[in-house]
Amino acid sequence: MLRTGAVVAAAGVVLLAGCSSGGGGGGGGDGKPSPRTPGASASGTPGASASGTPGATPAPTPTALDFTPDPKKAPRDTASARRMALAMVAGPDDWGPEYVKRTRYLSDPDYWPVLDANCEWETGTRPPSVLAGVTAYSEIPAAGGKGVLKVAATVTVHRTESDADWEMAGTLEEALRCPDQQLRQGERITGLMSLGVPYGTSNNTYSTDTLLERGSYLDDAFKGTQFYSWMQSRIGQVTVAVVVKGAPGYTEGDVTEAQARANVIMQDRVKKQLGVSS
Repeated sequence: MLRTGAVVAAAGVVLLAGCSSGGGGGGGGDGKPSPRTPGASASGTPGASASGTPGATPAPTPTALDFTPDPKKAPRDTASARRMALAMVAGPDDWGPEYVKRTRYLSDPDYWPVLDANCEWETGTRPPSVLAGVTAYSEIPAAGGKGVLKVAATVTVHRTESDADWEMAGTLEEALRCPDQQLRQGERITGLMSLGVPYGTSNNTYSTDTLLERGSYLDDAFKGTQFYSWMQSRIGQVTVAVVVKGAPGYTEGDVTEAQARANVIMQDRVKKQLGVSS
């Protein structure tokens, strides 16, 4: 069952990144709350909860990620990792009822994008540290004066947790190195900023690590500038990512919850596929 609280927390982290003034590489505040008197509510009333109910006991805050990897479940080769990635990746139903598969729904098994020295994305070779990766492309078709809203979900299965951690660090570095990027012919993003949110910070109690990127999206098919939003999380040796490329008629707030939900759904699948059974 999908954890509603995790989706709310993930959506909050997405909004945090949108409000952060930090630059690439995870700049900005760490999201820590202001110190409060023990037993006082947000309004300063002793013995009251944040909801204003006297004597109410707040829900306990998790102290450790609810995931313990099971070595017996770890994929041993590309074929098993590919099957696992396909079982984890978020499809249109995971985003919401209005989403459908795009004409090219799944990436090729050997597809691996690389950001080159000119800040242009091109097809590269999957590194030895990656067992398998898959991207599923979905969209909301154009209707009612709104443009086509394109989204995608990616699962990458690494050989080790360390390899997955290095991918997270590399993604943060890319935004710092290339705040303006050419996605493909006719599509680019500008003013990219990134924010790292490790477990235990800014309400992240659902992943080992999460990072967010925000920027402006330009598509030759549209007039004007749209929003761009990327959210990536790590659970053990697997990273999951969700991206939204804005379209006319939509605001980032329109899709924040859907993006967070797709991310959390994939995290839950990772934990079920690779974790110790409870």
